[in-house]
Amino acid sequence: MRIAVSTGDIHGIGPEIILKSLAGLQRQGLCPVAIGSISVFEYSRELLGLPARIEPVSSIDAVSRVVPESGVLPVLSVEEPDTIQPGTISKTAGFVAMKALETAAGLCRDGSCDALVTAPIHKESVALAGFRNTGHTDFLAALFGVPSPVMLFVDPVSGLKVALATIHVPLSAVPGLVRSMDMDTWFKDLEGWMRRDFGLGHPAIAVLGLNPHASDGGVMGNEEASVIRPCIERLSGTLDIAGPFPADGFFGARRQREYDLVVAMYHDQGLLPFKVLAFDTGVNVTLGLPIVRTSPDHGTGFDQAGKGSASGRSFSEAALLAAEIARNRTTTPPSLP
Repeated sequence: MRIAVSTGDIHGIGPEIILKSLAGLQRQGLCPVAIGSISVFEYSRELLGLPARIEPVSSIDAVSRVVPESGVLPVLSVEEPDTIQPGTISKTAGFVAMKALETAAGLCRDGSCDALVTAPIHKESVALAGFRNTGHTDFLAALFGVPSPVMLFVDPVSGLKVALATIHVPLSAVPGLVRSMDMDTWFKDLEGWMRRDFGLGHPAIAVLGLNPHASDGGVMGNEEASVIRPCIERLSGTLDIAGPFPADGFFGARRQREYDLVVAMYHDQGLLPFKVLAFDTGVNVTLGLPIVRTSPDHGTGFDQAGKGSASGRSFSEAALLAAEIARNRTTTPPSLP
């Protein structure tokens, strides 16, 4: 299976974790193809003394003909920077990261690769390069014309899955978004994606409340009573769905083990416990795109860049999960979303 890998920020740990993951992924039958800069991967390989060989891919058309070769990383160049400075923010790094992302996504869209794994980008570098959408999810949503992709976080080790009802928005905007969203359709789509991408026949879904203590009967907000609970009641006849649960007590009592999926109403409500429980192995999955896309659940690691200390575990898990989802999609009935 051919996996397109976007290099991420060239001054971060992306090139390092890609190179460190290469041998293990090849042993699993995957063929990673890196999209980015040949000179950056050569620089990282030499600086860190990593046992790999960089093999230039001549063109976009040639990617579909790449075959796995032990210890060899095929690299399609989109831009070669004049300088490489690990741990620094730069316009060039932002440009290479997003050009690599766009190219890699296109390779998956056209069928040259089976899935996309994205190494971390730095939003400030991307903004300096002039891109309006500075995050992977927003950029890919605009590229494919998908209005509302869903961020799902998966720990392949424990099986924990956390989806976010709202993504990168100010906390002050969350209540309005929750009240205005078509929550019934959103949950139905989410349940379909769980069946299609993860092979879950009838996934059990836990829904967290928006307010502290899930509002304590309306003492602290009314979104639970006016929006979330009525939605759950309407869907309970067709979906295995329960809640709304107070978020703190839910994770404190380890109730996530009772469900296939936990839905958080906003970013930090879901990501804080997830990263505590699965920081080294967590994977970010974008649901709702026409392609498979995963990424490691960590940032650019500028403090570690160029030092050889970065762990490739999360990146490896992201690539393996991307391959699993791609395989699942080939066997799922076409009636699912």
